[in-house]
Amino acid sequence: MSPPNVAHSPAPDLVRITRALISVSDKTGLVALGQALAAKGVEILSTGGSAQRLAEAGIPVKEVSDHTGFPEIMDGRVKTLHPRVHGGILARRDIHAEAMTTHDIPPIDLVVVNLYPFEATVSKGADYANCVENIDIGGPAMIRAAAKNHDFVTVVTDPEDYEAVLDELATHDGAVTLTLRRTLAQRAYARTASYDAAISSWLAGQLGETFPPRTTLSGKLSQTLRYGENPHQQAAFYVTGEQRPGVATAIQLQGKELSYNNLNDTDAAFELVAEFERPAVAIIKHANPCGVAEGANLLDAYKQALLCDPVSAFGGIIAVNRPLDAATAEEIAKLFAEVVIAPDADDAARALLATKKNLRVLLTKDVPNPAEPGMMVKQLSGGFLLQNRDNGRITLDDLKVVTKRAPTEQELADLLFAFRVAKHVKSNAIVYARNGATVGVGAGQMSRVDSARIAAIKSAEAAKAAGLSEPLAKGSVVASDAFFPFADGLLAAAEAGVTAVIQPGGSIRDNDVIAAADEKGLAMVLTGMRHFRH
Repeated sequence: MSPPNVAHSPAPDLVRITRALISVSDKTGLVALGQALAAKGVEILSTGGSAQRLAEAGIPVKEVSDHTGFPEIMDGRVKTLHPRVHGGILARRDIHAEAMTTHDIPPIDLVVVNLYPFEATVSKGADYANCVENIDIGGPAMIRAAAKNHDFVTVVTDPEDYEAVLDELATHDGAVTLTLRRTLAQRAYARTASYDAAISSWLAGQLGETFPPRTTLSGKLSQTLRYGENPHQQAAFYVTGEQRPGVATAIQLQGKELSYNNLNDTDAAFELVAEFERPAVAIIKHANPCGVAEGANLLDAYKQALLCDPVSAFGGIIAVNRPLDAATAEEIAKLFAEVVIAPDADDAARALLATKKNLRVLLTKDVPNPAEPGMMVKQLSGGFLLQNRDNGRITLDDLKVVTKRAPTEQELADLLFAFRVAKHVKSNAIVYARNGATVGVGAGQMSRVDSARIAAIKSAEAAKAAGLSEPLAKGSVVASDAFFPFADGLLAAAEAGVTAVIQPGGSIRDNDVIAAADEKGLAMVLTGMRHFRH
């Protein structure tokens, strides 16, 4: 079906509001809006709870059923779906005046509608029938109609936009400009698109369709950023509404505005530190960990994490998985860091960090569940990749010992720790760890053997900075995010002084790698699961 070819005159700049239709689920600011419109002599049409709220405030209001001459039916499912409503919204004042007169359809110049709380209903875990009942039909229809006819109609879908409309009514003697009408029309279509996307995504989940034939991504602008990864790039931060603890849900306690790179790195840091049950600290630089440790408390974990690579930690992101205490905050304050993210912070810790005026401090109330399912998106030219979040978790029961020597109890604990860290290191990833702390990290190299060598170099440099006589990697274990294609990577790790190895396995040369481990007296376990992170 093709749209008709209709010739019409240019849109007027100013359109006076004489009649408004208001039907909102979110009643924030409703009474103030109604009072301002009534003061301008605007006739207000409304329905249900919105009409009741306005009437209780003493604001003249006309029920939509009185306007249409037709009662609400089917438990309110049909109330605004009527020609006298949609005709009043869709009519072009320049070419449809005769039809409006013939059918007694008064114009509706302002449509204020926000939708049934479908997303909130789903997030509360409501049953199927309740979720379906919270799918709005009349609301999206009115919003889309008003947005299409924005040459003559103003549409508002968010209470945050009430002020802009009222300011124009005050400035332009009861009229709204074409610029604002177009702006609000764009926002209206974005809202109905995101609403439909939420419904479609929920229904796909109910059907067990992880990857339906068509999918839509939706986000709400949270912050326009100063620039992107580089100063010549524009950027913004959008939130999806997912209530996963992290940068999207955090409260910023202090500090400068977060940058694109701050947000990216802070997310990486918090997701990593959430992997651990004991008190843990992760220090991130350019989305890679330069130090991660568990400890009896946060202070102990922080000191061990910083020891791994104190040079790279300068200007980094610090994430902790426990409420921040004063002793740890005091140590953190000694280092120049960009961001600290924590579930919470006690009053003394807040006071200590407040002395670092430029330090951003984010509090999240909780830590994310690393085993929780979710989806991740990567943009490509002309499309995007969609995959499950890497929520794979390896336990002792998953490990397969393949060498003559089995790992000791301490080696096993360190192997699992190192493998959890490796999951969050850019591939090719090599992580040396000892006593629940990283002692060398090699990230993002084209060759796994180069990652092993770089991690060893880092461990030697850290030992020198700490005044130690031996590299930190000596006596450590090593984790590889994917299999060793050749024995050379394992031999480089052996050269660095490791005693045990954890890797996924699966190479056609696994037997060669195992033989090399046996020859060096190393213990090696296979996980059967890899953790590429590109």
